[in-house]
Amino acid sequence: MKTILIFIPLYLATLLAFGQGPMDPGFNMLEQGDFENAEVFFDAYLQQEPNNKTAQICYGRAVGLNGNPTEASTLFETLLQSYPEDLEIQLNLYESYLWNKDFEKAQGNYSTLVEKYPDNFVALLGYANTLSNLKEYEKALQLIDKALDLQPDSPGARVSRKYILMGLANSQASEKKFDAGIVLLKAALKDFPGDSDVLLSQANLYLQAGALEDAKQTYKEMAVSRKDSVMALAGIALVAHLNEKDKAALSWAKQAIVMASTMKGTAQNQVASERYLQALIWNGKYKEVRKQLDSLSSAETPENWVLALQATLGMYTGDFKKSQGIYNDILAKDSLSFDGNLGMANALYAKGDFKNAYQGAHRTLEIFSNQKDAETFLEKLDRQFRPLVSQQAGYTFDNGNNTAFLQSNSLRIPVSTKLIGTLSYQYRSTENTFSGAEATSNLFAAGLEYQLLPGLALNANFGVNKSDFENTSYSLPISGLKLQLKPYKLQNLELGYTREVQNFNADLIAREIVMNHYGLNYNLGTNINLGWYTQLMHTRQTDGNSRNLLFSSLYYTLMKKPALKMGVNYQYISFSEQLPEIYFSPESFQAYELFADSRGKLARNLQYSLGAASGFQKVDDTDISPIFRAEFTLKHSMSKRFDLGIYGKYSNIASAVASGFEFTELGINLHWALTKTPIFQTKP
Repeated sequence: MKTILIFIPLYLATLLAFGQGPMDPGFNMLEQGDFENAEVFFDAYLQQEPNNKTAQICYGRAVGLNGNPTEASTLFETLLQSYPEDLEIQLNLYESYLWNKDFEKAQGNYSTLVEKYPDNFVALLGYANTLSNLKEYEKALQLIDKALDLQPDSPGARVSRKYILMGLANSQASEKKFDAGIVLLKAALKDFPGDSDVLLSQANLYLQAGALEDAKQTYKEMAVSRKDSVMALAGIALVAHLNEKDKAALSWAKQAIVMASTMKGTAQNQVASERYLQALIWNGKYKEVRKQLDSLSSAETPENWVLALQATLGMYTGDFKKSQGIYNDILAKDSLSFDGNLGMANALYAKGDFKNAYQGAHRTLEIFSNQKDAETFLEKLDRQFRPLVSQQAGYTFDNGNNTAFLQSNSLRIPVSTKLIGTLSYQYRSTENTFSGAEATSNLFAAGLEYQLLPGLALNANFGVNKSDFENTSYSLPISGLKLQLKPYKLQNLELGYTREVQNFNADLIAREIVMNHYGLNYNLGTNINLGWYTQLMHTRQTDGNSRNLLFSSLYYTLMKKPALKMGVNYQYISFSEQLPEIYFSPESFQAYELFADSRGKLARNLQYSLGAASGFQKVDDTDISPIFRAEFTLKHSMSKRFDLGIYGKYSNIASAVASGFEFTELGINLHWALTKTPIFQTKP
């Protein structure tokens, strides 16, 4: 927290109040901040009067404020030996400790001095500034208020009080006491109406509290001068981004960069440039960002804010390895960098290196206690690795007179960031209301998910399917093995084998048909909003039949928040044998669809997803027929550990059900995190 460390002791102020004297030019240099020439002046003066105490004090001040605080402290300590207990020398000596950032040493000396001189304005002011630098803001505020009681019109003391209030407000915010922090900042604004530093701190507190409209209004209040308007526009752009209005954010950021174009080399120009490039990244304009970053990073050692933007670009474009390298460069230059530490944690998470991502998150919070973004990131990690119970119940019916009730329960227990155990139970009862046939199936399974390397995971499960129909029952083993990997950036590949028992309706359960699926799923993303998903599957069945399936989807992302994508789907299915009287098994089935999918938030704790597809299908040599399918989910987060949702599905596509009829499914699901955090140790 910035504090006022420089003040003219009472003794010197008294000298300045008198008429002209031989040291007046030097006094004026000190008063105007011309410390280099003041040092030369008083050094020359002491050649003539080496024992002049005032000149010695002024020379010590000039030396210290000219960048040599240690030398100044030595001069004052030597002078104090000649004038023991001299108040003026003590005040200057203790102030020199502040120049040298030796706040603990200054604290002890000021404490003793204030006890001896409780009504000395300069001692109170120095002690208050010392405690402010030590972040003991409450006691500092008491001292500065006492100093102002002595000299109510002191501008230096009022400025110190402003920064102490700002420091105390920031301290309150770090403890999530945002309202208390705002009250303190409003008190500072009473002394300094419209002060840009205070308003900027107030806007930051509103951002931390999630009061985005209040933050926006505060930014508007500070937009008085051209310089402050740049900062305000950059702040409003950030508010727009947090409100998920990235196009508006880019518009505000453009205004900021235009206004700052005449301020080259200033902090305002840097803030405007940084926000504009961030807004371009948020809007997916990566080519333009690369061009500007290439220009900014042409220097031999780019500044950290430029490196941070390069790393952010890598994160948005899926080049996590490059981002990790850049964050390493940032930390090599500044190991306490917030962007470097939290950015590295995010890059490791994106690569799948969850153990080190945890370490990065904890390290960030050790440096920046209670920092909101770091805490949010840690919560995201914890949600992924805490024990989770999931339950689902649903009811399905089709126009072939089949109905079914289904229920599933699963338990997911991560024992480390690499190993996760799973247990599941599924129950399904089916009935054909026309024939009266009934059947039930019970599935019990256990599995393991193991991360071999970041971006490479192996999932295996094994279980038993027990089916009952009429007066007969049977039990068959089920299993699955899946390898998940990321061969290149923006690509995901999954290879798998699954053994399952057909249980769609009572008739199929009675036939004991086991299906062995051999599959491949591949997804390719791009930085131009295009994506391509493909599924290949070959199935061998115990009734002697086999199936080949191809599904391919080309899609385009229209919006990110809320997510909206549209595209085209193609599906092809072929069975080696046609058994239409038992199950849907065409020699050739093809379907073409246009689809749209959207997901996002309807309210703070209410999420939705909605998808629909329509097109046509052709089964063997039959005529083309229209198809339509849709599904929706609504999920309400009752708390940070409990989610409750409903869902629905409808489809008349022939391949959607084993019997080739249209069907509808409605149900509910819930997710309950058993603990707030993982059961294993996440700290290094």
